[in-house]
Amino acid sequence: MALALSLGQRGQGTCWPNPAVGCVIVRDGRIVGRGWTQPGGRPHAEPQALAQAGEAARGATAYVSLEPCSHYGKTPPCAEALIKAGVSRVVSAIEDSDPRVAGQGFAMLREAGIEVTTGVLAEQAARDHAGFFLKTEQGRPFVTLKLASSFDGRIATSTGHSQWITGPKARRAVHAMRARHDAVIVGAGTARADDPSLTVRDLGIKAQPVRVVVSRHLDIPLMGQLARTASQIPVWLCHGPSPDPERARAWEGLGARLIPCALQEHHIDATDLLQQLGHAGLTRVFCEGGAALAASLLADDLVDELVGFSAGLTIGAEGLPAVGSLGLETLNATPRFELIETRAIGPDVLHRWARSLR
Repeated sequence: MALALSLGQRGQGTCWPNPAVGCVIVRDGRIVGRGWTQPGGRPHAEPQALAQAGEAARGATAYVSLEPCSHYGKTPPCAEALIKAGVSRVVSAIEDSDPRVAGQGFAMLREAGIEVTTGVLAEQAARDHAGFFLKTEQGRPFVTLKLASSFDGRIATSTGHSQWITGPKARRAVHAMRARHDAVIVGAGTARADDPSLTVRDLGIKAQPVRVVVSRHLDIPLMGQLARTASQIPVWLCHGPSPDPERARAWEGLGARLIPCALQEHHIDATDLLQQLGHAGLTRVFCEGGAALAASLLADDLVDELVGFSAGLTIGAEGLPAVGSLGLETLNATPRFELIETRAIGPDVLHRWARSLR
């Protein structure tokens, strides 16, 4: 099952809106087939592994990181494929929360006389599939908030100078994290100040994440990197209900997708923003700031994982904070996160924090 989960992770960032599933076929103690959800969400993991196993799948055990699907969509049900292949046992990490499945895949297998074991490495599977579950159950994607800051929590000097607070190894790690998410999202201020490309570079990655910018008025430079590459790599602009018509037409002409969102006190409503992204199919979103967007997501309790890169330098109180105002009066008004990883990356320190998912 650990291998199936590891294989499934290979599909993260490329198979949305489908879950990133891994499957391993074992017969007589030997692995005869492996598979994971392919880019675009098809083929699913089980048919991939069964094709590799061939006749060796008959009488074998299939280890699957998520309950096999039981409904007809653009492909036949994976539960049916396992039955036709003649596997004798299916071991699954966790039940699918999609109401089209929700235990029906297991039921199909049992009705066909296949032994079914569930709950193996379920906690890890719940984390791996958290984005798909959140989209299915709450209509929004999983949100990772990444902050790269000085030791005293600043992301730039008072003049806005920020390149580079962290070193090249930390920046390379950020690119790897982008690749495992469906989209990278920033606020309009970051897009204007940094003119980012928000792509994955120097890792041999072909499939790029969607670039999302939150801009109430669409006041983002039409000559920047995002505009120049919008026809090749998707750019989604989440804006308020009354954007400037000329800017809207200009961005659409460049190939960008415009997504209207509701307002909350003159700002884009973070809850509606994520609902719109979930409706568009996204399951995992990587937020890289700025401070106002980070504060908005945190204030509405919409952050599922925190990723921090801390550098060994101080900028001082006049520097720009990593997170904008939250208006807190007591500490119990903000969610706490559990430390799940900490390690050195070059001269910097990576720390990851996760909320309890279930």
